Formats: sequence, C-alpha cells, structure tokens
Amino acid sequence: MIPQYIEHIGIAVKNLKEAVSYYENVLGLKCYAIEEVEEQKVKTAFFKVGQTKIELLESTEPDGPVGKFIEKRGEGIHHIAFSVNNLPEKLKEIEQKGVQLIDKKPKEGAEGFDIAFLHPKSTFGVLTEFCERKEV
Repeated sequence: MIPQYIEHIGIAVKNLKEAVSYYENVLGLKCYAIEEVEEQKVKTAFFKVGQTKIELLESTEPDGPVGKFIEKRGEGIHHIAFSVNNLPEKLKEIEQKGVQLIDKKPKEGAEGFDIAFLHPKSTFGVLTEFCERKEV
C-alpha cells in the first residue's frame, strides 16, 4: 500500500476570492481551476506547485464538512491527499489494518477524481484523503 504521490494539500478558507487573491498576488501562483462539488458542499480553487497541488476549500453551506471544520478549528490545513491506484481495494486493505474510514467506498470529488477519507482518529490527527483519477 504505497501512495503514488501527494496529490494535493487541502486548505479550508472562509472566503475563496480573498484566498485566491493572496495565492496569486502574494505568492505568485496561478489559479487554474475553480469548481463546486455539491455533494461535499464546497467550492474549490486549485494551484500547482511543482507536481503537488494546493486546493483551497470554501464551504457553500455552514453545515458542510469544511464549514464545520472552520467553525471548530478556524481556517488552515484541512487534509492531505494521496494519489492511489485501485481505490476500492486500497480502502479494504487499509481498513483491514485497523484504520477507521470515513468513506467505505469512493465518492465523486473535484477534478474528475474518486475520493475517500480516512478518519483523523486513526491517522495521528491528520484528515487523509485517497484519490484516484476516474477511468474515462
């Protein structure tokens, strides 16, 4: 069970427009995609830094996962995402190793990926996402 690479780092923000401005005007990065993922109640913006991406996450509803995160912990790093092959099998494999899953089966995420989260109680406090590009 070796991830291929760090796909992205998710950062929860209250205001996507302001956060995009910071990443573009202060850090000099270019936002290449903004997307809403209704199922996750989130609007995302993506930046590329080398091979790794930064995903900014703004909640579209206060009761969404990111909205609850910000209410409890404030803005900041929300999760780290690893690219994997055969996501359903990886979930079974990691659950058999005693890791608590938030998602027992993949669901639709941003940028055409299937995603699933591992519970931070089982991952030393870090919300961990596995993602796999959907087959076309």
